[in-house]
Amino acid sequence: AEAAKWFRKAAEQGNAMAQFNLGVMYDSGSGVEKDSAEAAKWFRKAAEQGVAEAQFNLGILLSEDGAAQDYAEAAKWYKAAAEQGNVFAQYNLGLFCLRGTGVEKNEAEAAKWFRRAAEQGYAEAQYNFGICCMTGAGCEKDLAEAAKWFRNAAEQGHSMAQSNLGALYRNGDGVEKDYAEAAKWLRKAADQGNRYAQKGLGDCYYHGTGVKQDYGVAIKWYTLAAEQGDADAQNSLGVCYLNGEGVLQDFGAALQWLRAAAAQGDPFAQKNIGDCYYNGDGVEKDYAEAVKWYRESAERGHANAQASLGFCYEYGQGVPKDEAEAVAWYRKAAEQGNAEAQNSLGSCCYGGRGTERDYAAAVKWFRAAAEQGFAPAQFNLGNCFASGNGEAQSDAEAFRCYKAAAEGKFAPAQIKAAEYLYEGKGTEQDLQSAADWYKRALDNSKCEADRAAAENGLAACKERGVQPE
Repeated sequence: AEAAKWFRKAAEQGNAMAQFNLGVMYDSGSGVEKDSAEAAKWFRKAAEQGVAEAQFNLGILLSEDGAAQDYAEAAKWYKAAAEQGNVFAQYNLGLFCLRGTGVEKNEAEAAKWFRRAAEQGYAEAQYNFGICCMTGAGCEKDLAEAAKWFRNAAEQGHSMAQSNLGALYRNGDGVEKDYAEAAKWLRKAADQGNRYAQKGLGDCYYHGTGVKQDYGVAIKWYTLAAEQGDADAQNSLGVCYLNGEGVLQDFGAALQWLRAAAAQGDPFAQKNIGDCYYNGDGVEKDYAEAVKWYRESAERGHANAQASLGFCYEYGQGVPKDEAEAVAWYRKAAEQGNAEAQNSLGSCCYGGRGTERDYAAAVKWFRAAAEQGFAPAQFNLGNCFASGNGEAQSDAEAFRCYKAAAEGKFAPAQIKAAEYLYEGKGTEQDLQSAADWYKRALDNSKCEADRAAAENGLAACKERGVQPE
């Protein structure tokens, strides 16, 4: 109170620092009754005399909810303080420019002010400027520069910077990929309760990247993040309960976490719930309900869900059969690189189901899936070479495709590869290899027709004195 008395005397005589200090006292209620209007009055007097701290504090008061709120006026005073080097004003002005609060939205201006504050060592600004560099918001996209600023903030204990730096190391973005370094930074952030880092660290333990694989520890971190509402972690935790990884298999718990994630619009969880209804895992099998969840996920762009939805339309599971609709969903997934959908779309093009028959298009999609190692597509591409549909006929190319699919444990391809080896078609005759492939097909297949073909082929080999090894 005594200090307030003397500050007031000096303030009323125009002393700028006394005006500022009196404003601080009214703002905090120290020595005087708290009074935001009176604080703003004295901050303004000091601000008009160029006191940067007063300019910043006035900006804060003008930004707060209430009758005095005036974002444009706040921006004006932040800028005045920022131009004098006030680091907090620089940061706040950056936020205003980024969001278009009180000023016209301008990412370049935001990046400029974040950088100025970052160069003064302010961790929040270093983190935000790192985000600008990572996304190209207001400056040139530069992941190495982003990593530099995230590191500066991370070393000051900024949890989001630690989490992002860990992600950069995990993916090799802007830094050399280093799973151990990724786990180190994710752990620092996770220990502070950062849910994104907790999920990321859980992934490290789940996959054994940078740490020894341990599903139980993965569950620990997924649970911490999931309980904070992280949809990715909720989905991962649900999957662990579905598969009994790190916990006892529990379909009820799995669906609880998957539904929590799905309620937030997580397409992975929506797809997984669809699979539960499709397969009858923890719920009664219900194709219509599966389709509902597949559609939710597919409409959010999830390629696997689009492929599953296409399959349901093609075979009339949970929806009326509609091959044209199946093709539409297969195409969406195929264009995102989903190998299963590429193969299915190729099959539709080949057979003229839901679209015009087009062998060239079929080959295009079979090849796209085959190049990803998808065995059924490799087999189908082999059929195109064998028949000369969409490709020049070539027994050698057909055999190459069949053998690739056979090595992927696809029984129909194992039978075809065996037939070509038995006949010396597209490759040198090799009865021993033929017998071996027939035996593998017999071991792999549950299809009666495939098993019969394999048994017949194996019998033919035995008649010629060749037994599988």
